[in-house]
Amino acid sequence: MEEGIEYGNVVMTWNSNADSGYDFVTLGKNRRVPIDFDGLRLVNFLPPDEPQQSP
Repeated sequence: MEEGIEYGNVVMTWNSNADSGYDFVTLGKNRRVPIDFDGLRLVNFLPPDEPQQSP
């Protein structure tokens, strides 16, 4: 999965015996980071690199 990703992002999920029934990993420069919250895998969003400008 890491080869050829260049500037993209990858999320890979699969069935597991975890409480949620799945597990996942992310690759690439993205704002999504997997975290463990009391045994449940969740996604944490990091702040954007650049501040959002109002229209």
